[in-house]
Amino acid sequence: MKKEEIRDFYNNTSGSRAKWKRRNWFYHNSLQKYFSFIVAENSRVLEVGCGLGDLLASVKPAYGVGVDFAPAIIDQARVKYPGLHFHVQDAEALKLDETFDYIILSDLAGCLWDVQKVLNNIRQLCHPQTRVVISNYNYLWEGIMNLGETLHLKLPQPKQNWLSTADIDTLLELEGFQVITVQHKLLLPKYIPGLNFIFNRFLANLPLLNKLDLVNILVARPAYTQEVEHSVSIVVPARNERGNIENAILRTPAFGLSQEFIFVEGHSADNTHEEMLRVQAAYPEKNIRVMVQTGKGKGDAVRAGFDAATGDILMILDADLTMPPEELEKFYRALSQNKGEFINGCRLVYPMDKDAMRFLNFLANKFFGMFFTYLLGQRLKDTLCGTKVLFKKDYTAIQNNRHYFGDFDPFGDFDLLFGAAKLNLKMTEIIIRYRDREYGSTQISRFKHGWLLVKMSMFAARKIKFI
Repeated sequence: MKKEEIRDFYNNTSGSRAKWKRRNWFYHNSLQKYFSFIVAENSRVLEVGCGLGDLLASVKPAYGVGVDFAPAIIDQARVKYPGLHFHVQDAEALKLDETFDYIILSDLAGCLWDVQKVLNNIRQLCHPQTRVVISNYNYLWEGIMNLGETLHLKLPQPKQNWLSTADIDTLLELEGFQVITVQHKLLLPKYIPGLNFIFNRFLANLPLLNKLDLVNILVARPAYTQEVEHSVSIVVPARNERGNIENAILRTPAFGLSQEFIFVEGHSADNTHEEMLRVQAAYPEKNIRVMVQTGKGKGDAVRAGFDAATGDILMILDADLTMPPEELEKFYRALSQNKGEFINGCRLVYPMDKDAMRFLNFLANKFFGMFFTYLLGQRLKDTLCGTKVLFKKDYTAIQNNRHYFGDFDPFGDFDLLFGAAKLNLKMTEIIIRYRDREYGSTQISRFKHGWLLVKMSMFAARKIKFI
């Protein structure tokens, strides 16, 4: 079928599209729910192949633009959603002189004449933080979809391109994009009370079974490689770490446009606060700030330090120095070179010092790494490494979105990981050598804190995966 014939088909069927959407309301409502989870409200959003504009409207954009090449469909969309902006344009000759926070291509790749050309066009509409969200049918459903058309259960379509997620990933890479996550959703696309919850909320999200889901959703970002220098804030939460405070300053290499150290003292019993003040006075050439947290726990200390920080980049350095401060420059380079947007330390590759991590802790770290890789859709080996690095603007976005999860994490690690995943930040791990502490003893209770971590993981599964 030629492109002109495809356009004629959509124009000729424009009058019946609303009827077919009502007949298959459960599928379309499910798709709207998935996209609304990914796309932040009040963003600048472009949908290419917008149809009647229902999906675009459902993500509640502050500024929404819809493009479709069928004039009859666009006419209906303009009447239905006068607050949005609709244009008749061919996606393969797309011309818009603006950029967007999110670009949506939903159920479109299967209908396009030249998918790569469309991806090339939308690349020009991206800024560095743009997210491209693509949904397409699982090719394993080809026979079922064809049968549905024969039985008049769905609107007949022109012959489809059946692209795998690997095909789309390759096309995105060719046009300068990097895939962040791939999600599989919707095992039962028709509404059957009771069964929809079992199949779509639970079974559809399980490993292996999710490969049978109808819908694949890819989230990608533009790939940039230029390096830009930034100012850095290094937050050091510390409780009973008096013997490590000076080394945190002496062992941290110089990098970035400027550095500030923010020590956040956590009601210590070993004169840690007094040592912080001494070090601050002893190194006036360093920008050292000292705070006492008002709450309890590392999570509270990190939030206090991040709120006070003035640098472009925020870093956490645990005061036990088991993550060597000398390694911080690797984290900085990864972020400043755009190798990722949330840089996490990984302690589980290189051999460790004998007493650096107890065996049960090691097993727990392995488990949480595998579980979070499945949960967040991005590869993570070590979720509990204390060193995490991100831009302050991204932390502010996590902060503004914290109401979605609530105040559930006294440690701070999961709060940042879940928040970054919700914003589809690209996560990258830096492999480091984990050292035994030189002063003090660990303040982690394996069983008490381990059970709390399990409960937080189950909470996250409900809020992120099983939606």
